[in-house]
Amino acid sequence: MSIESPAYSNPCHVALRVGSTSSGRPVFETLPARAVGPGSYELLGSPGMVEGCAAGDLLKIDADGLFQIERRGPNLCVQAFGEPPFAAESLESLINAFAPLDGLVEAPSDRRFIVVTVPVAAGFPAVEAVMDTWAASVNVVLEWGFSNVFGPEGEPLNWWQ
Repeated sequence: MSIESPAYSNPCHVALRVGSTSSGRPVFETLPARAVGPGSYELLGSPGMVEGCAAGDLLKIDADGLFQIERRGPNLCVQAFGEPPFAAESLESLINAFAPLDGLVEAPSDRRFIVVTVPVAAGFPAVEAVMDTWAASVNVVLEWGFSNVFGPEGEPLNWWQ
């Protein structure tokens, strides 16, 4: 099912608001997207810092970088943060571990965080097993979680049901 029109099918980048600095200046994360209508974009990549969305989601984005989900895509977004940054071997290990689940593992060149986009059809137990096994093998202080599964009060969003 496609909602694109020829006028709104170009790849682009969108700036989503992550939060604000201590001085009140907004902080943004830039993500690849595809314009599908005025102010509406399909994310082509999952965010590393923004919470609440994943690749494949259709977003309505305002001028301030705030967004509303118009339609959920088929993917979970997992974000992992390490201190110190992850070693290249750790990243490669996670890439290999997610391959059977059709997961895409990405990180910036400094590997200060890792983002995993994996189809929700892979199942939460399988994703959690991969992450827990991998987390036990890395030599960093690690924090990981699903970024598009829980609401602001910690309640499950249940969009996958």
